[in-house]
Amino acid sequence: MIDKILSISGKPGLYKLIGRGKNMLICENLADKHRVPALQRDKVLSLADIAMYTVDGEVSLNSVFAKAKALTGGTVAPVELKAPADEQRAWFAQVMPEYDADRVRSSDIKKFIQWYNILIETGNDDFSEPEKTEE
Repeated sequence: MIDKILSISGKPGLYKLIGRGKNMLICENLADKHRVPALQRDKVLSLADIAMYTVDGEVSLNSVFAKAKALTGGTVAPVELKAPADEQRAWFAQVMPEYDADRVRSSDIKKFIQWYNILIETGNDDFSEPEKTEE
């Protein structure tokens, strides 16, 4: 599920991959269902390809979302986006105590909270690991 959710550089929010066109991806904003093209020049990342730094290495963003969902009981994050960075870090430390505080910036935690809230509010909260396909 999370492998079809995209972040497009320069565009706010998260997008769902709808289809492919010639030299572009057709994406739908999760919040307002507005469709936009993602062109070749746009930096597009699947949330499945993003990881968070831990003391021992990296953990997939999907796993961190699952931990946050378990902690909050499937509701939005209890900390506001406009809350001080210390409050956001304290909540994130509850979600993932093993995160590398030196390498994970405050802006990364803020983006995580924003994305988590968008996914929960839009019902895209299936954070099970995507199945690997053999080629």
